Amino acid sequence: MKILIAGVRKDTKNYEKALADGQVLYETNLYPEECSSYSGLLLPGGGDIHPSYFGQSDRGSKKIEKELDRAQFALLDAFVQMGRPVFGICRGMQLINVYFGGDVIQHLPTYYTHQYNEKDQVHLVQNMPDSILWNLYGDSCFVNSAHHQGCGRIGCGLKVTQNAPDRVVEAIEHRERPILGVQWHPERIHKLQPYPSLANGSVLIRYFLKLL
Repeated sequence: MKILIAGVRKDTKNYEKALADGQVLYETNLYPEECSSYSGLLLPGGGDIHPSYFGQSDRGSKKIEKELDRAQFALLDAFVQMGRPVFGICRGMQLINVYFGGDVIQHLPTYYTHQYNEKDQVHLVQNMPDSILWNLYGDSCFVNSAHHQGCGRIGCGLKVTQNAPDRVVEAIEHRERPILGVQWHPERIHKLQPYPSLANGSVLIRYFLKLL
């Protein structure tokens, strides 16, 4: 069992540590020789997706890397075609949504409650009944945010399973496939000071690993 982290090593240290803590093999690579040698795909956080992928002009997107977009969409397509588990975090969740035909709100009206400001923001979320997040964390919990964009129109086959109080989408699941994404950062939530009802990110990562 080995996970492919679709990223560049200088940007993926937290994700690598989270998987290592889960005692699973992983490789960080955007251009693997053979996708079939991996049990699952992790799409990490990062800059914004080029708006052309969801039919929009640039309306406030930041840190766009077209080559990264191309590589990650190609890997996502390969794993979807193979029917293997995919876990998207922050940008990774938005990639999943766009891949299935959704779009992105390029600058949230309430970005100031989500955007990184010397540290992650912490806020309450509501989990939808009978969802993965509900089963793991109950009807509500607190999560960490570091983003200024969010999912807009939801892609085909996907459902929203977690919302912030301002209705920003915080998690999605595919209705039929082993594909899920969260807008927050389970790989580093443990670095925050103790906070009442703060979601344990390792619980969600372990859930993903059980899908492999």
